[in-house]
Amino acid sequence: MIIALAMIVAGAFCVDANAEKKKDKKAAAKEMRQPVVMNSSSDSLSYVAGMSMTQGLIPFLKQQMGIDTAYMAKFIEGFETAVKAGADPNMKAYMAGMEIAQQFQKKMLPGLAQEIKDSPDSLVESLAVRGFVDALTADTTYYNIDDAALLFKDKMSDLKEAKMEKLYGENRRQGEAFLADNAKKEGVTTTASGLQYKVLVEGKGEKPQATDRVKVNYEGRLVDGTVFDASAKHGDKPIELRVNQVISGWTEALLMMPTGSKWELYIPYDLAYGDRDQGKIKPFSALVFTVELVEIVKK
Repeated sequence: MIIALAMIVAGAFCVDANAEKKKDKKAAAKEMRQPVVMNSSSDSLSYVAGMSMTQGLIPFLKQQMGIDTAYMAKFIEGFETAVKAGADPNMKAYMAGMEIAQQFQKKMLPGLAQEIKDSPDSLVESLAVRGFVDALTADTTYYNIDDAALLFKDKMSDLKEAKMEKLYGENRRQGEAFLADNAKKEGVTTTASGLQYKVLVEGKGEKPQATDRVKVNYEGRLVDGTVFDASAKHGDKPIELRVNQVISGWTEALLMMPTGSKWELYIPYDLAYGDRDQGKIKPFSALVFTVELVEIVKK
C-alpha cells in the first residue's frame, strides 16, 4: 500500500510538473513578445482592426484548412515570417510554392482522382508530384512537356471511354438492340443519320425552318417505357422552342414535319444527349418521343 501510494503521489507530481512546464512555455512566449504601445487614436484603431480581422479565423483554420489548433504557435510563426518578408523575392517565391502545394494537394490531385475513378487506372501521388517538379525544372529525362501533355490527353480520353463503357455500356447496347428491332416494324422510316420516325398524324401545314420558333406538345420516354418528361408537366399549353436549339434528332425531325403533324421519334444516343448525364437520362441512352407540331410562331 505504501509503494502504491508513493507511485500515485509521484504520478501526481509528474502531472503537475508537466502542467507547470506548459504554463512556463506559454508565459515565456508572452514575455518574448514586445509590449504594445498605443499613443494615438490611429494606434488603437490599427490594433483593434487586427484583432477584429481574426473573427471566424479559428473555425476556418480548423474546418477548411484542417489546422490543429494545438499548433497555433507554428501558424503564428509562419504568419509573422510572411508579413516580415514583405517584398523579399526569395521568400515570396517560397510562399508561392507553399500556396500552390496546397492547391495541388487539396484540389488538383483529388479532382484528377475523382475523374479517373471507376477507370482501369489510379493516381500515384508521389509520381504526380515528381512529374510536376520535373516539368518546372525542365527535366526531360523521361518526357518533354509537350509530349507529356499529349500523352496525358490521350490517356485521359482512353480512360474516360473505358469508364463510360464500364458504367453505361449496357445503356448503349440496349438502345442499339431496340433501334435494330424497331427499324423492322411497319410504318417506321430510318433516315441516313440513324433517326427513326413513324407518322401518327400527317399535317397539312408548312414545314418550319431551322431558325423558326415553334410550339409543340411532346412526351419523352426511355426505351423501357419510362416517361422522363412531357409538355403536360409544364402546363396546359404547348411548349415554345427554336428548331435549331434542341437535340439534333429533334431538329432533323421538325424540319421534315408539316405543321399539324404528330410523329413518334426513335432517337439514337448520338442524336440525343450522347455521353452526357441528364439525370433521368443516362449516358448513351436512346430515346423515344411523341411530338406534335402545333404551329410555327410568326415574327
